[in-house]
Amino acid sequence: MRGWSPPREESEKLFNQRPSARKQQLLYSSFATEIPRSYPASTKMASSFTRLISGRNTAVLLASLGAGTVASGFLLSENSSLAAEAKKKLYPPSSDFPDLRKHNNCMATALTPAIYAKLRDQVTPNNWTLDQCIQTGVDNPGHPFIKTVGCVAGDEESYEVFADLFDPVIKDRHNGYDPKTMTHPTDLDASKLTNGMFDENYVLSSRVRTGRSIRGLSLPPACSRAERREVERVAVTALAGLKGDLAGRYYSLGDMTEKEQQQLIDDHFLFDKPVSPLLTCAFMARDWPDARGIWHNNEKTFLIWINEEDHTRVISMEKGGNMKRVFERFCRGLKQVEHLIQERGWEFMWNKHLGYILTCPSNLGTGLRAGVHVRLPKLSKDSRFPKILDNLRLQKRGTGGVDTAATGDTFDISNNDRLGKSEVELVQLLVDGVNYLIECEKRLEKGQDIKVPAPIAQFRK
Repeated sequence: MRGWSPPREESEKLFNQRPSARKQQLLYSSFATEIPRSYPASTKMASSFTRLISGRNTAVLLASLGAGTVASGFLLSENSSLAAEAKKKLYPPSSDFPDLRKHNNCMATALTPAIYAKLRDQVTPNNWTLDQCIQTGVDNPGHPFIKTVGCVAGDEESYEVFADLFDPVIKDRHNGYDPKTMTHPTDLDASKLTNGMFDENYVLSSRVRTGRSIRGLSLPPACSRAERREVERVAVTALAGLKGDLAGRYYSLGDMTEKEQQQLIDDHFLFDKPVSPLLTCAFMARDWPDARGIWHNNEKTFLIWINEEDHTRVISMEKGGNMKRVFERFCRGLKQVEHLIQERGWEFMWNKHLGYILTCPSNLGTGLRAGVHVRLPKLSKDSRFPKILDNLRLQKRGTGGVDTAATGDTFDISNNDRLGKSEVELVQLLVDGVNYLIECEKRLEKGQDIKVPAPIAQFRK
């Protein structure tokens, strides 16, 4: 295809045609030469057509292949072959600005007509657009339990190309953290944690999780099947190098029986197919369950999810209240995983202002959520409970996750912050806060009064 030119008789016809037809033929010739020589003919033609329908070209060759040769080809007329990108330019950005009047998410607060006009036609190197970033927030006006973010990144570069939107969203979600001027601390020294053993009459289980993204590959909302499979290959190859109490194996969702999957889900080990509109509208359920799976150690206390909301989700967990041991395993495992990734020529997405880069802006920084399932029958009925949680920088969820109610008097309590504080600081905040909640519960059991603590500072500036 490269360097294609029409036969002599076709050339004579070409120069007798009207100018617009000659222009179309020249477009065909230049379009064909853009396709890399190394691709097979069928791939070249498929690539050409794909580029048209994705809005990156204004002309396309439609061809049928027989015995490895092009049997026929023709151009669509100029009017009918206008690509989506060209059509978009027929309308001003104001015509495309989404109706956000009834929306309550961080994106809707931050996105102005001026920002939209500036960014609408921008694309990242991986062809991710502003409209793709905000689609989940446009389709989901609000959330019954928490204020959602309303936008996602398709790749690492999204946070730079669309900074005019993401920076105010980050500042809103992370309580004033300014990604332009502030730097994010990282600290995975578990020995610094104090008072990490909870009263197990109240705390039923302990857990710490985070996410990591592999630099150079698109994030789950934007990745191709090939990229998703590459994430799986890179991660699983590296994890095979874990030794000792971290040694384990990988289970592909595509190879599991339904019974095996359900058992892991019931045990809170495995993610299920995304059904929340927050995720499906962010394009995260495509090709399910292709290249998704779970790796866990033999004791099922150290787990890594592959290709759920992020490239990887790293989890340390166990029954009981020994958060010190859970966090030590978390830090040790995370360091080993990163080392094994680097040994194979890859690295995690990270920068000094945003910390570790993940799909949702809410998880930037540490990506860390340290949580416990804790019984609080009396405190949970006290009208001051929500204010105590707010001041301690904690959030409560149902034991089944963000969209669930509490089971009886048991709650999932975790840190609310991710960015601007280190991993050690956030887990210590969770430990101190939960110990305070347990102390309040004990006082109420004795008929004593409790106090609302003073608000905790957000982060060091």
